[in-house]
Amino acid sequence: MNFHILTLFPDMVMDGLNTSIIGRAVNAGLLSIEAVNIRDYAFNKHQSVDDYPYGGGAGMLMQAEPVYLAYKAVADKIASGQYGAGDHAAEGELPEKSAPGKRPRVVYLSPQGDVFDQKMAEELAQEEDLILLCGHYEGIDERVLEEIVTDYVSIGDYVLTGGELPAMVMVDAISRLVPGVLHNDVSAEFESFQDNLLEYPQYSRPEEWHGKKVPPVLLSGHHANIEKWRREQSILRTYERRPDLFEKCELTEKERKWLEEELRALN
Repeated sequence: MNFHILTLFPDMVMDGLNTSIIGRAVNAGLLSIEAVNIRDYAFNKHQSVDDYPYGGGAGMLMQAEPVYLAYKAVADKIASGQYGAGDHAAEGELPEKSAPGKRPRVVYLSPQGDVFDQKMAEELAQEEDLILLCGHYEGIDERVLEEIVTDYVSIGDYVLTGGELPAMVMVDAISRLVPGVLHNDVSAEFESFQDNLLEYPQYSRPEEWHGKKVPPVLLSGHHANIEKWRREQSILRTYERRPDLFEKCELTEKERKWLEEELRALN
């Protein structure tokens, strides 16, 4: 899978993504991540990409043309089958005609967008190429957003200084779902938010720590009982910590009766 991140701060993005699991996946050729510097497509010697907004107001606004040119260079490269990172077109230089190909999805990171979740990560992981557009200052000229953006996505109801951190969050979450990125592909299937349930509690050695012991069922070696316990703990944890998710859970009648009995015992 190929990620193309349009940003004013490419070093920030790449320094954060070239490490740990994601970095190893890039080195193994499972992922391609490039950070395209929007300033490379500015039309002035200072590489300024912002200006005052019409109508007044606080702050500066990112201009449409540099954003569009950065997007166009990436989109044309995708259409022509060139996926390597770092080979940007010269300033203002574009191919005369785009090669035929599917238009890439362009995600604009914005608090006005749909909230990013595991279901969206699974959907986006099916894409071959994904362009993530990071705003800054007071945002981006609306006209270029209308021209190129296919998806508006938020990672939560709060305001950040730019879209770089949300883009990194999305790349991390989506990359984990790309086959081969995790050494144990099964782990991606049984983590939090699968079936709208939070992950069950987990334990490692030693068997007792600070007077707290590992639940006996996990030491039993009885795999069916262990799976049953984990499922029940996921249900209970979701009920207690994320009632909004619990409302979406599909439980069997037996599981619902178990939960009712467990809650009565706890109370």
